[in-house]
Amino acid sequence: MKKERLLTRRSFLSLAAASAAALGAVSIAQGNTVALAQQVTPTSGSVRRIRTACRGCGKMECGVWVTVENGRAVKVEGDESAFQSRGNCCTKSQASIQASYHPDRLKWPLIRTNGKDANPEWRRASWEEALDYVIEKGNQIRDQYGPEAIAGIAGTSRVWPVEWQGLWGSPNSMQAWQICKGPRQLMGGMVDCFAFSWMATYEHPRVYVQWGGASELSNYDDSCRTTVETAKKADVHIVVDPRQTNLGKEADYWLNIRPGTDAAVALCWAHVILENDLYDDLYIKRWTDGPFLTVADMEPTGYPENSGFGVVFDLKTRMLKEADLVEGGSPQRWMVWDNLGNRLTYFDASTGLWEGEAFRELTGKEAEADFVSGVAPGFLVDPTQFDPLIDPALFGEFEVTLKDGTVHKAHPVWEDYIESVAEYTPERASEITGVDARILEESCLAWATRLDPEKGYGNGGIQYMLATEHQGHAGQTVRSIGALAHLAGVWDTPGGQRGSTHAPVMGGHAGFANCNPLITMPAPDAAVKMIGTDSFPILGYVNMFADENKTFEAMHDGSPYRVRMLCATSGDFMHQGNAGYNWEAILGLDFMVGVDLWMTPSMSACDVVFPAQHWLEVEGCPRTSQASHGAIGAHQKCVQAPGEALWDPEIFRLLVARMGIPYFPDNPTPTLRQLQDMSVAGMAPSFEQYAAEFQENGWWDCKVVEPEEWGTYRRYETGALRHRNKGGILGVPGDDLRGFYTPTLKAELRSTVLESYFGDGRYNFPTYTEPPHSPIADPDLCEEYPIILTTGRRIPVYFHSEHRQLPWCREQWPAPRVEINPETAKELGIAQGDWVWIESKWGKVRQTADLYYGVAPNVANAEHQWWFPELDQLGKGFELCCINECVDRNAQDPIFGAVNIRAFPVKIYKATAENSPFRNPVPCGNDGTEIICDAADPRLKEWQPVYEGRE
Repeated sequence: MKKERLLTRRSFLSLAAASAAALGAVSIAQGNTVALAQQVTPTSGSVRRIRTACRGCGKMECGVWVTVENGRAVKVEGDESAFQSRGNCCTKSQASIQASYHPDRLKWPLIRTNGKDANPEWRRASWEEALDYVIEKGNQIRDQYGPEAIAGIAGTSRVWPVEWQGLWGSPNSMQAWQICKGPRQLMGGMVDCFAFSWMATYEHPRVYVQWGGASELSNYDDSCRTTVETAKKADVHIVVDPRQTNLGKEADYWLNIRPGTDAAVALCWAHVILENDLYDDLYIKRWTDGPFLTVADMEPTGYPENSGFGVVFDLKTRMLKEADLVEGGSPQRWMVWDNLGNRLTYFDASTGLWEGEAFRELTGKEAEADFVSGVAPGFLVDPTQFDPLIDPALFGEFEVTLKDGTVHKAHPVWEDYIESVAEYTPERASEITGVDARILEESCLAWATRLDPEKGYGNGGIQYMLATEHQGHAGQTVRSIGALAHLAGVWDTPGGQRGSTHAPVMGGHAGFANCNPLITMPAPDAAVKMIGTDSFPILGYVNMFADENKTFEAMHDGSPYRVRMLCATSGDFMHQGNAGYNWEAILGLDFMVGVDLWMTPSMSACDVVFPAQHWLEVEGCPRTSQASHGAIGAHQKCVQAPGEALWDPEIFRLLVARMGIPYFPDNPTPTLRQLQDMSVAGMAPSFEQYAAEFQENGWWDCKVVEPEEWGTYRRYETGALRHRNKGGILGVPGDDLRGFYTPTLKAELRSTVLESYFGDGRYNFPTYTEPPHSPIADPDLCEEYPIILTTGRRIPVYFHSEHRQLPWCREQWPAPRVEINPETAKELGIAQGDWVWIESKWGKVRQTADLYYGVAPNVANAEHQWWFPELDQLGKGFELCCINECVDRNAQDPIFGAVNIRAFPVKIYKATAENSPFRNPVPCGNDGTEIICDAADPRLKEWQPVYEGRE
C-alpha cells in the first residue's frame, strides 16, 4: 500500500518542482535567524510592514500586512501573496486597530468583590494570585463533587482559546462546534471523511452553489473577495437561502426556501440526478456502499469498531458480511453480487481490495481548472477501473443462505437509497419548500450536468454553510446535502468538495496549544459521565463535547448531576439554546472564570477574569486554511499588548505549570518558544526561521508543500485520506488504506454508524423532517405566532457577538435589525426604522424594522447575539435584543443535539411608549439609559483608540 502512494508522489514530482519555482522556495531558509522580538521593538521614526494572518472574524485566515509606525499599528491591508483571500481584507480586519487600542480592553487579571445580584465590582490581582485562586476553587469543587462538576465553554473567532475543564478531569466541554461546523464535520466523519463540507472555491468551479451563507460579507467558510470572484467567474451561480443575500441578487437561480426545509431541496436534487442518470456509475460501484447487499429480515451483526475518536463501539448492521455466511468469515468483508460471474463476491475493508484484486500503479495528469494565478494546479488521479471479471450489481434481488442455514433475499443498498429519495420529486419538494418546481429541477440540472464531460468530473462542489446546522434536524440536513457531491462526482476534485486543508504544521485550531490531547481531551471512559450522551448517544461516539443545553440544565436542576464551576475561554451563553435560561444557569454557579478581550456579558458573571491578547499582539504561530484553500502562513506579533494581557495558550501553559501537570512526559514544563518550534516541526527547525521565511516570501501553497496529502485529487484512490484523517487530528494513528474514513472504507449512503446507534433504522439513509415548530409540524402554535423567523445572517462589520464597541463598525450598524417583507410590515402597521417587538412562546426582544423584499411575506430575519458594551450593568443588556431569548431550548437535533435556532414562529408588533419599559420604544439599560442606536451618538467618541498609557 505504501508503495502505491510513493508511485503517486513520483508521478507528481515534476509538477511540484515547476510550481515551486513559480511560487518561490518552499523550504525554510536555514540561515535566516531574524528574531521575532525585533519585529515589534519601536525605534524613533521607524516604519515596518509585518506580514501576518488576520483574526478579525471567522477562520478564513486572510493574509494581511500591518503597518507599524514607532511601535504602533496604523494600517491593516491585504497581502498580495495570500491567494486564499485574493490580497484583500474586510472592514472588520481594518477596524482591528480600534480593537487593539480600545480604551475598554481588559488589561489585568480581575477578581470579583461582590455578589452576582448586582453590577460587578472588581479588584486588580496579580497573575499568580488569580491563577492560584482559580486552581484552589477548581480543586475544592473537584474533590467535593467530582471532576464532572466542572465544565468548560469555548467560542470562536480568536481561535486560540484552550479549554481548561480537562485539567481537573472533567469530560464536560461546551463548544460552539455543536452548532457551528460540528454537524457538518462530524457527519462527514461518519459517512465519508471529516470536514469535507468545504469546497475549493478558489479553484473557480464552473457552477457555484452557495447554500445557507453569505461569505461575501463575513469571512467564515470563505473569504469575502474569494466568494465574489468565484461567483463572478462561474457559468452558473445558485443560491439556496430563505433570504436573498447581497451576492444573491446576481445569482442565476435563487431557491428562496421556507426556513428549515434545506433537506427537502437536497433530496429533490438527488431524485433529479437519479432520474436523469447523471450519476457516475463506476464511482458509485467502486467508492460507495451502493453495491453492498442488505438482508432486511436478518438480525444486525457486526464487530467492535474504533470510532476514530478513541471510542470503541459495537458496529451492527443488516448489510451482508462474509461472517454472516460462513463460520470464521470476516465481518469486514462486505458482500456484493457480481453481475459478470453471477455470484457473490466481496470488498475487504481490512485491505481496501476487492476479491482477487491486486494493487496497481496509479496514473493521472495535471489537473485542468481555472486556478488562481500563481498556485499549483495539482495532480488528478485517473479513476481506477474494476478488474474485467468483476461488475458489482446495483440492482436486483439475490438469494443468500446464512451460516445458520436460513435462506433470505438480499438486495443492493443502492436500491434502498433510490427508494429513500423517490418521493422528493420537484413537485413534492415545491410543496414543502415553497420554491417553484421548475426552478428546483433546472437548478439541479445546471449543477449536475457536466459542462466539461471529457474532464471526468463535475462542475464544482457545494458550499453549504452554517445555516444548514441551525435547524431541528441538522444532522440529516447536512448529510443529505453532502451526499450530492458523491452523486455528481465532485468529491475531492478541482473546484469540488476538498475538505479542510491538510498541512504539516499545527495551524488549524489552537495552533500549538493542544499538542498534548491527554490534558485537554476527555479519556474515552469519561464519555459515560459526559452530559447529554444518554439523550444524544452520538456525542459519546465523537467524545468531544457535552450537550450544551443539557449542561446548562445541569447547572439549574442538578440532572444528571450539578455542574458548579464553569471555565469560559471566549465562549458565551448566547450562541445556542435559550439565552435567558442559560444566563440564569451561570448566575447560579459556585464559581466561574473567564478569558476575553472585553467585559462581555459572560465575563460580567465571572468571579475571575483574565485579559487576553488581540490578534495584533499575540506571540505567533503557524496558520493554515481551515477551508479548502491550501494556504500555509503564520501569525506574527505586530504590537505590544496593553497592560498584562496574555495570549490564551500562554495562560493555559502557566495554569498547567502551576497545577504541576506535565505538559508532555518528556518535557513537563515547555517554554512558549519550544511550543512554537513544535508547531512548525513539519516544515522548519524553528518557528523563528519559519516566520522569517514567511516574512520574506509570503504564503505557501500546500499543494507544493504536500503533493500527496493536498496536491493530489481523488485521494480516496491513493490512501492519503486515511493517512492523515480525523483520527490523526486527535492523535489516533492513520493508515494508508484506499477509501474513506468509514468502517466500510466507502462513502456510505447507508450509514453503519447511525444504524449501529439508532437500531430502528430511522437514520439509515438521509431523510427530511419538518422543523419542530413549523406551520406543518406545529400549526396551532403558528396560528398564534404567524411569522417564521430565521436568524444569524452575516453583517459586514460584525462577526457574531464581536465588534459592537468599535466606532468604525458601530457607526455603520448602530442597532440590531429585523428584516420584514414590506407587505407584511404594512399589514402590521410597521414602518422602516420602527422599533418592534419580536415575541415567541419562549421570550421576546426588540430590534429595528428593516423592510426588505428579500424575505418572503410572513418570514422575518433577525440578528443574533446582540449586547451593549455601553451599558454599565450585569449582563450588558443582552436580554434587550439577543434573539436567542426567543428560542425553544428543547427543540434539538436528535443526532447531535444542535438547537433549532432558526425556523421558529414569532409574532412581530410595533414597540410603543405604552408597551415598552421606561415608556421608551428604544431599549434601555436598568437605569433607563438608551442603547446606542444612532451613528451620531456622542458616546461613540469615548471609544476612540488610546495609544498612550496602555500599561
